[in-house]
Amino acid sequence: MGPSFERMDTFWDDVDRHLVRYGGTFTRAIIDSASGSFLFTEDGRRVLDFTSGQMSAILGHSHPRIVETVRRQIANLDHLFSGMLSRPVVDLARRLAATLPPSLSKVQLLTTGAEANEAALRMAKLVTGGHEVVSFARSWHGMTAAAAAATYSAGRKGYGPAIPGNFAIPVPSGDWQAQLDLAFDLIDAQSVGSPAACIVEPILSSGGILEPPPGYFAALSAKCRERGMLLILDEAQTGLCRTGTWYAFERDGVVPDVLTLSKTLGAGLPLAAVITSAEIEEEAHRRNYLFFTTHVSDPLVAAVGNTVLDVLAEERLDERAAKLGTFLRNGLDDIAARHSLVSDVRGRGLLVGLEIADESLSAPITQKCLELGLHMNIVQIPGMGGVFRIAPPLTASEEELALGLSILDEAIGAA
Repeated sequence: MGPSFERMDTFWDDVDRHLVRYGGTFTRAIIDSASGSFLFTEDGRRVLDFTSGQMSAILGHSHPRIVETVRRQIANLDHLFSGMLSRPVVDLARRLAATLPPSLSKVQLLTTGAEANEAALRMAKLVTGGHEVVSFARSWHGMTAAAAAATYSAGRKGYGPAIPGNFAIPVPSGDWQAQLDLAFDLIDAQSVGSPAACIVEPILSSGGILEPPPGYFAALSAKCRERGMLLILDEAQTGLCRTGTWYAFERDGVVPDVLTLSKTLGAGLPLAAVITSAEIEEEAHRRNYLFFTTHVSDPLVAAVGNTVLDVLAEERLDERAAKLGTFLRNGLDDIAARHSLVSDVRGRGLLVGLEIADESLSAPITQKCLELGLHMNIVQIPGMGGVFRIAPPLTASEEELALGLSILDEAIGAA
């Protein structure tokens, strides 16, 4: 039997009384458990999770291999002094490097995407001797100081001065080469001669699932080389098979100077990585690179990361994401054809955006989806209405995707 309404009322009273509100509003459901592609509420409802938690649980919730790894590892070795090493950490570093181009061979394991981007930017500034950072307007790289200063999609107002030397360039559209040339002409005019890095997402997620066209990242990489800047790719959401390849940058034939991973690497647990070349690491070390945190190189989550790589490879989830992505995209295109409210469908693999033209209907559609048993996330983009970010687990079945499409179709129709 589910909890009484009195207990539920007490829960929400406690929420109002004791929790800091840290962004938007809380989903009005008490989540009791989760398994595979579904969440289960305390009052007995089943909700299909079309966001993989916070775009992280690529193997679904409570994957048996992850559960077994956590149980085994936490009973053996969970946490260490940050200057100590364990086999899971070194194994994961070696195995991550093996999935990447040869130049990306040095790995630092951390906890969150913001922390990984913070470390990457700190390393870039130290190695180049510069401090100026370029990132996309509509970017999201995290809420810590340097990461937040390079984030433009939200959260810039009211917090005082951002770190000096940050510049935004437009998300490519139309004649993107001319746009890129103009953007860097403007940066050159404003620069004090201290370039350090350009940090970008291969697909902007919080920015509305915006994907730069083929050729763009090669041109951006050239702009960085001309100015002695390091190119940092933030693959928090796109890395590790979600887009149909192991890494989204594979499509573009570019190799970043620094790659950051998070979200998908821990499959829902807090694990992130900064990956760079031996040359950059050597120069950073020579200049006394310092990024010493409480949970750097923790063995528990490193063991989980190794299991994530096992499952991705054994089940060929890159190929599965590409196949399921086609199925999902076709279903969304069908919805778009029948509902004039849908203005665009875009994305790659199992990271897809569906744009709603009327922003005022975004919240009602999201709420109707939840009532019908589907959790959706929508980002509000000025001038773009609202964009649903759809990122189901890579382990989802076609039947589960079809269920989600059916619910979404009904919710949009009701709007």
